[in-house]
Order: sequence, then C-alpha cells, then structure tokens
Amino acid sequence: MESTKIKYSLLSYIESFRPIIYINHHDHVEVIDTIRTLDTNVQCLVFDNAQGLGIYSHESPFPRYIDSSETLYSFLDKVKDDAYGMETYLILKDINDLLSGPNKDLKVLSILKYISERTLYANDYHATIFILSDMLVIPHELENYITIFDYPLPIEKEIYILVKDFAKEMHINVSDDIIDSIVLSLKGMTKFQITQILNLAYHNGGNLVKEDTSLILKEKEQFIKKTGMLEIIPVKEKPEDIGGLEIMKDWLNQKANIFKNLDKAIRFGVDLPKGILIMGRPGCGKSLTAKTTAAMFNLPLIRLDVGRLLGKYVGESEENMRKALKLSEAISPCVLWIDELEKAFAGVTSNNDGGITFRLFGQFLTWMQEKTSSVFIVATANNIKSLPKEFFRKGRFDELFYVDCPNKAERIKIFNIHLKKRKKWNKNIDVEKLAKETENFSGADIETIVKNAVEVEFLRGLKENLDLSAIKLDTSTILDAIKGIKPFNNKEEQKDIKSLIDEYGFKYASK
Repeated sequence: MESTKIKYSLLSYIESFRPIIYINHHDHVEVIDTIRTLDTNVQCLVFDNAQGLGIYSHESPFPRYIDSSETLYSFLDKVKDDAYGMETYLILKDINDLLSGPNKDLKVLSILKYISERTLYANDYHATIFILSDMLVIPHELENYITIFDYPLPIEKEIYILVKDFAKEMHINVSDDIIDSIVLSLKGMTKFQITQILNLAYHNGGNLVKEDTSLILKEKEQFIKKTGMLEIIPVKEKPEDIGGLEIMKDWLNQKANIFKNLDKAIRFGVDLPKGILIMGRPGCGKSLTAKTTAAMFNLPLIRLDVGRLLGKYVGESEENMRKALKLSEAISPCVLWIDELEKAFAGVTSNNDGGITFRLFGQFLTWMQEKTSSVFIVATANNIKSLPKEFFRKGRFDELFYVDCPNKAERIKIFNIHLKKRKKWNKNIDVEKLAKETENFSGADIETIVKNAVEVEFLRGLKENLDLSAIKLDTSTILDAIKGIKPFNNKEEQKDIKSLIDEYGFKYASK
C-alpha cells in the first residue's frame, strides 16, 4: 500500500469517528510521521511510558518531552477535555502492559472509554487515540471502541523507488536486473530496515550487486533469532544425501529453478510455488527432504513449532501465530518447515483446549490460501488421518507426496551413502545382499545398521589392539547388525495410509 493510500485509510477511520486506532508496528517514527502529516492543524500529543508527555512541532520528527513525571492516567486526565475546543490526536506508545495482564490499570481503561464515548456522541468533541505497540493487546472493556489498523510494509514499487533513490544519492550505477533481485529480497522489511541494509551493502563493497541478496538474507535471520517464534535450521545436507525419492527430487528441482530465477519467473507470469506436503513412515527421509529442499532452492530453512506459539492469555496464541506467519513473509524468500503436522495441530477436531488449536489451524489455512509471498511450505507428517479434509484442498499445496520404505535399488544407494560417509565403503561389501536382507527397513534403520556395525568393529579393534586404520568393514558384520534391528511394520496403519493416498491423490516419491 502506498503512503497516500495509508493516509486515506487512516483519515477515513478518523472521519467516521473511530475513537481508538490500534497500530501494531515496531517502527514508531515512521508511523507517527504519517499520523502527523494527516492534518497539520490538529493538536498532536504523545505519551511514552519512559518519557511521559511529549509535544510535536513541525520542524522535527521527534517530540519534545516536557514532563517525565506524567503517568498515563494523569496525562489522559489532563488532556481529556482539550478535544472540546480543538481536534486532538493522542498517540500512546507501548502501553500494552497497562491494558492487560498483572499491571492492567482499570482507571486507564475507564478514561480511555470516557474519551471514546465523547468522540462518538458529543458533536463538539474531536479526539482520536492512536495506540502504537509491537504487541497486539485488546482489553475486552475497549473491544467495541478499538479499530485495528495493519500498517502495511512497503510494496515492490515503493522498494524499487527506495533502491533507485539510494543508488542515485550514492552516485552508483545499478542495472535493472540487479535492482529487481534486490527488491525481491527486501520485501517484508520496513523503510528504516531497507535503508539500513542498503547502507550496509554499499559500505561492504562500494556498490549494489546481486550477491547483496545473501547479505539481506543474513540480516533477515536476525529477525528470527530475536523473536524466538521461529527457528532457523542450519542446512548441511545435499540432494545427494537422499538415496532415491527420484520423482519428488525431480519435482523439487523444477521448483528450485523457479526460485533461483524468481524475478524473471514473476515477470514471465509464473505463479509463485506454494509448497509441498510429504507423508510417510518415520525414518524414510521426510525431514531430510525438508533440509535438502532449502539447499536446492538456496534459501534459509525456517521451522515453525506451533507449540512455541501457545500463550497463557486469551488471544495470545492467535496473535503469536499471526506474528510468526508475518515474520516468515518478512524474511521471504524462504522455506518454511512444519514438522509432524498431525502433532502440530493435534486436537483440531476437538475442543479440549477451548478451541485454540482450531483457531490456529483456521488462521494457518487462510494464510496458506491467500499468501502472495515467496514462502515455500514443506509440511511433513507420519499420518494425516486426524487432519480435516479442507487442509488438502487444491490451492494450499502444489503437490502431495507419499514416502514409503526404500525399494531395493534405493536401499543399495542408502547403504553406499552411509558407508562412504563413514569412510568404510569397499568393493568387498555385498550391498546387493544387504539390500535384499533389509526389505521393509526405513532409511533411518539402514543408517543405524551401518552405525552399529562401525561401532562393533571399532571396539573389536581396541580390544584386540589392532591397527584401526587397517580395519575394513565386511558384509558379515553388517548382516549381524541387521539382526539387531526390527523394522516398524503396522499393517493396520499401512492400510489406513493406502486409503488416504487414494482419497487425496498423493503421488509416490519413488519410481
């Protein structure tokens, strides 16, 4: 939304006598600058919990604080009747702790209601209260008086102008292709953050280049670490670490080519890839695929843990979900991983938690359907039987894949991968025989087999005082390790999964 549209939206709320406008945004300077320019004839007062009462002048974007001893109640009590003779904007910064929780101040709520009622019903009274906060806290006493204004982040057109103006100011020439790629990386950031990063990129090399997109992503990672709502997962895995799953890997490769050329793809008219759902038995490569997807796309991997979002106050969990999804968009392009989906939204069909999970699930569904950001979702699940059918409707995911136990050819690959990883592969190991003996074993089972066999040989070498560098793993040791592993095999569950595959149209990840 452009700045003129923001002002128009705010003015329409003011002119329709919305008494309290709640703006959930962290860049207060930018927001207040917008409010102050709505009408220069309006008295504009600000209250800050630390600084007290402040007054704005036309010369400075910062207020002049004149009384730090003011409490919020005394400030509101002092100015509450000013609006009878003069239109007034009251800007209240970071007061959410007084609206809810243990420090909730009923006198403050009462006087805010007093001002609101006069704005609505007194003909000669004109006051608008703006609450600015990083956290959305709506006390039920004021619900009917509050309008939430979602202050928008700069759109691509505005970011493009910011980058062009920056390049002009610094006297540097930047091609349109480079600007396009930088603009895409800067989506989801405020003007202040964009200016900071452009300055950092310029001082790093004296120019703006395509490689600066990596710098931008690193800066976005800082957002994640600060909030604690999302977890950034370091990725060391490569596509070669997956033994098999060729159909799914080919599909992901196609999407990777789109993400690697995102600016060109968008100009060409290609829809942004939405995501993938992977269902399968534990240990068959779902988590590994999530990690290698991020590696293939050359994007950061972010994990959403729904359990982290649950709060103790009414509405806190829903607000945390909103923030987490907004944050994922702010750091896009990225891969958002929701592991064990059925556990994340366990209880969505019951009301055991007061409907919190149901509301979180609804929020997530709506966001998946409507998102226009370059957030690629990788959702993994062991069994989706407990999830509502609407989750699998077309438009939420680009594709649904089922990962089964590896076939014989894939088991050979997996044995080779883990033997080479531990530098124990040799031509005398009969991997064909090992693969034949591990039917219905998962990839994780095979890794455990190799790990146990290596450990057995190491301990034998120590016990017999052998030259460890000369010890080679052989087929018989690995066969013995196979006997110690019992593969998971729940026939009833497999029957359920087979019916789900047919019902929802899952594709098999392997040939």
